[in-house]
Amino acid sequence: MFFTNIESIIYMIAKIINCKFIADDILSKVIKKLSFYQENKIRSPRLDVILVGDDIASNLYVKNKYLVCKDIGIICNIHKFSNFVSEKELLFLIDKLNNNINVDGILIQLPLPKIINTVKILENISIFKDVDGLNPYNIGCLYFNKSKLRPCASSGVISIIKYLNINTYGLNVVIVGASDIVGKPIGIELLLIGCTVTITNRYTNNLRFYLKNADLLIVAIGKSCFIHGSWIKSGAIVIDVGINLLDNGKIVGDVDFISALYRASHITPVPGGVGVITVATVMKNTLIASKYNLINM
Repeated sequence: MFFTNIESIIYMIAKIINCKFIADDILSKVIKKLSFYQENKIRSPRLDVILVGDDIASNLYVKNKYLVCKDIGIICNIHKFSNFVSEKELLFLIDKLNNNINVDGILIQLPLPKIINTVKILENISIFKDVDGLNPYNIGCLYFNKSKLRPCASSGVISIIKYLNINTYGLNVVIVGASDIVGKPIGIELLLIGCTVTITNRYTNNLRFYLKNADLLIVAIGKSCFIHGSWIKSGAIVIDVGINLLDNGKIVGDVDFISALYRASHITPVPGGVGVITVATVMKNTLIASKYNLINM
């Protein structure tokens, strides 16, 4: 009886999804194509990242993107501004990068300060250089499943679903967080593969009611450990997109990881989870943008 109980406890602990493996698989394909560039003396793809302010998560993401670019052979230039940068300055830089034939990808690290009109900034990035896939035109193409530069975070979630080999038709999915960057694009991607999707937001009443019915739970709200394991449906798959820095220096997600381990069947870690796949997808999109740029030079 003692051993039966132990086996039962082990069975209850969720499998931690190997997001690094998924990211490495994406990057290996990018590296293979980059080797073709080198062999044929084609210039390396170039990614320009615009970073505004001192948001910790944003700075961490940009640092990781820079390091991966350096590691695999993509040129990466970072344009850093203070929180007090004007919209006019950002638009001037974007226009300059749009017209530079040596720039393949442009990425504005979000979120931007509230004084900046984010939609205006995004819609001014060339649709062919928009490696984050968030230009309104590219989002519209995503709606019709015609987008080549798809939003990176939502593409990362799809990569996880493919890795787990989930039957998505009729899968009951709940997304906590309706942001333009993560929640909404993920919702569209999941609808395209046959999921039944519920997107909750700050006005949602009785959030737990929706969570208890979620076969797949995706959380992206930017609130540390907000979702407790007891709220999660037993056996659900949990994808935590959040990244939050605690006062003690520890990085955690939006889901209380420890308590969720005893309810979920699979769960992404934080750090080392969705973020590493998102960065790998930026590299993939930069390569796609580079191909378009080279054809049209």
